[in-house]
Formats: sequence, structure tokens, C-alpha cells
Amino acid sequence: MRNEWVKRNKWIFFVGPLALALFVWIGGEVVMHLWNWLLPVLFGWPLITFWQALGLLLLCRILFGRLGGHGRGGDRSHGGCQRSNRWDRLWMRMTPEEREKFFQDVRAGRYGPEAPVVVAKETA
Repeated sequence: MRNEWVKRNKWIFFVGPLALALFVWIGGEVVMHLWNWLLPVLFGWPLITFWQALGLLLLCRILFGRLGGHGRGGDRSHGGCQRSNRWDRLWMRMTPEEREKFFQDVRAGRYGPEAPVVVAKETA
């Protein structure tokens, strides 16, 4: 069965590397032209070559993560997929009244970065 797939799709082995090379070339050209168009004018920085642009693109990939999209299953290194599923399950278990109360709490500022910190009092 595997051999059949390879026979039917052997064009991928020829087109794949060409598509990858084209993708890398376009990415390098875009970075180089954007850099050379904006940064020397705005900040007085020097022009860069195609190879420097590819290096910059690779550095950004290393520092900031994936190139585009979340791929298959989201960014698992940060638990993105699992976190989303957990909130989905929690939301589905809420009654309409609980959802409305949640929205009221959000509007009232009880959730989020500006929410006041509530400390529980100890009972003696």
C-alpha cells in the first residue's frame, strides 16, 4: 500500500524541494526589500544583502517561533491546544445563567489584568 502511494505521488519528491526553495527565496527577498526600503530611511541603518535577510529571517524564527499559523494541533510548547479545549469544556458545562453572570463580572471588571485582588479573611 505504501509503494502505491509513492508511485502515485512521486511528483511530490521533485516539486517539494523546488517549492521549498521558492518559499525560502521569496521570504528572503521580502525581508531584504522591506529592510532596505524602511530601515535606512527611518533609522539610518545600512542596506542588507539577500543572505543577511535569510539570516535575519532564521533568527526571528528561532527567537519568536513558528512561521505562520499554528500548524497541527496548535503550539504545544505553551499548552495552547490543551488550554483551549479545557475552556471549551468549561464553557459547555455552564448554564445560560452562569454564562450571563460571567459576562456581568467581566463587564464589572472582576476579571482581567485590571481586576482587584481579593484576599480571603481568616475567621477566628
